[in-house]
Amino acid sequence: MRMHRRINSMRKNILILVAITCCGFLFAQEPELYQLTLEQVVQIAQSDAPDVQLAKTRLSNRFWSYQSFLSDYKPLINFNATLPNLNRSIEAITLPDGGQAFIQRALMSNDVGLSLRQDIALTGGTVFLNTSLNRLDIFGSNGNANAISYFSTPVSISFLQPVFGFNPLKWNKKIEPLRYQEAKRSFSEDMEQTAYDAAQLFFDVLIAQLNLEAAQQEKSNADTLYEISKGRFEVGKIAETELLQIELSVANAENSLAQATLNLQSSTEQLRNFLGIQRAIRFEMIPPAEVPIFVVDADKALQMALQNRSQIIAYDRRLREAERNVAVSKGQTGPQITVSGNFGLSQTSNDLDRAYQDLLDQERLSVSLQVPIADWGSSRAQREVAQSNLELEQLNVSQERVNFEQNILLKVKQFDLVRNQVERALRAYDVSKKRQEMTRNRYYIGKIGITDLNIAVQEQESARRNYVSALQGFWLAYYDLRRSTLYDFANDRSLVKLPDGY
Repeated sequence: MRMHRRINSMRKNILILVAITCCGFLFAQEPELYQLTLEQVVQIAQSDAPDVQLAKTRLSNRFWSYQSFLSDYKPLINFNATLPNLNRSIEAITLPDGGQAFIQRALMSNDVGLSLRQDIALTGGTVFLNTSLNRLDIFGSNGNANAISYFSTPVSISFLQPVFGFNPLKWNKKIEPLRYQEAKRSFSEDMEQTAYDAAQLFFDVLIAQLNLEAAQQEKSNADTLYEISKGRFEVGKIAETELLQIELSVANAENSLAQATLNLQSSTEQLRNFLGIQRAIRFEMIPPAEVPIFVVDADKALQMALQNRSQIIAYDRRLREAERNVAVSKGQTGPQITVSGNFGLSQTSNDLDRAYQDLLDQERLSVSLQVPIADWGSSRAQREVAQSNLELEQLNVSQERVNFEQNILLKVKQFDLVRNQVERALRAYDVSKKRQEMTRNRYYIGKIGITDLNIAVQEQESARRNYVSALQGFWLAYYDLRRSTLYDFANDRSLVKLPDGY
C-alpha cells in the first residue's frame, strides 16, 4: 500500500506540472495555427528563411567582386585639375652663378588634364594616354605688368612593360570567372541545403506531434484500463501487484504526455526560428500522403552532379591557383626587366593659340634590369615549394573527384534502400495496430494478462516509431539527393536557380 501511495503522489505531481504548463498557455497569447505540408514548409524556407538571405548576401558579395575584376580590363579615365595654385612668398632661389638669394615671389598656376590608363592582360603592361594644359601667371611688382605663359601637351603616350615578371591580369582572367561560377552554383546548393534543413525540422515537429498524439491516446487507454482493473481488483479477479503495475503504467503515461508536450514546444520553436517567423504560432504538420514513385538513374545522377555542383568548379579553381603560385614564384625570383617609354607633343607660349602651334615632340625610353647574383638557394627553394604544392594539389583533386563520384553513386543506392524500408515499416505498423487492438479487447474480457497487453502496446509503439523514422529517412534522402545533384528526379527538372540580376 505504501507503493500505492507513492504512485498516487507521483501522479499528483505530474498532473500539477501539466496543469501549470497548460495554465501558462491559457494566459498567454493564443498562437496562430499553421497547417503545413512538407512541400509548403520547404517553399516558405526557400523564400523567407534567414539562411536564404545570408546566401543571397554571399552571392551579392561575389557578384560585385566579379564586377570589380571586369573593370580591371577596361580603360580608366580620370580628369585632374588644380584651380588655382597661388604662391605669394619669399623663397630662396638658385642664381645663375650658383649662389642663392631670397626674393619675393608672386605667382599663380592653373592646370587641367585628362588621362586614360589601360592595362594589357596579354602582356601585363600598361598604356597611358594624357592631355593637359598649364597656365602660369607671374604677378608684377613696382608697376610691372603681369607675365602670362602657357604650356600645352595635346597628346602624350606612355607605356610600362615588365619582362619575365608575374602577370596578375592574365591569371585573374583564368581564376575569377571560376570563382563567380562557383559562387552561383553555391547559391543553388545553399537553397537546397535550406530545403534539406527545412525537411529535417518538419519531421522533428511531425514526430513530436505524432508522439504527443500517441501519448494522449496511451494516457486515455491507461486511464480506461485502470478503471477496469480497479473493478476487477475489488471483486478479487486480479492481484494487488497487477493493479499497482497498471497504476504505474498510468503514471508513466502521464510522464510521457508531459515530455511529449515539451518536445513539441521545443521543435516548434526551432522551426519557427529557422523560418524567420517572429510572432507566436502553432504548427500542425500534415504527414506526406504517399511516397512518390520515380526511378533515379545512377548515371544521370552522376552527370547532373558533375554538371551542376560548385565542387567541380572548385577543383579547377584550386588547380589554377596552384599554377598561379608557381608563376608568382618564378616571376619574383628570376631576372626583373622593365621597359618604359613615352612619346608626346608639347609647346609653350605667352598666347594660348600659339601654345598649340608648331608642336615639339619629346621621347623617353628606359630599360631597367635587376638580376639576382647570389641568394644562396632561396629562389630555387621557393620555386620548388610552389611546384611541389602544385603536384600535391593535383593529387588531392584527383582523389577528391573519385570520392565525389563514388559518394553520388552510393547515395543513389541508399535512396532505393530507404524507399523499400518505408514500405516494410508501413506493413509492420499496420500489423502491430491490429494485434494491439485485438490484444486489448482480449484483456478487457479477461482472456489474457497485463503482461501480454503491455508487450502488444510496446510493439505497436515501436512499429509506429520505425515507420515514422523510415518515412523521415526517405524524405531526407530525397532532399539530400537533390542537394547533391542539384536536380529534382521526382519532377525531372534542374534546381540550378539564381535571383534576378545575376
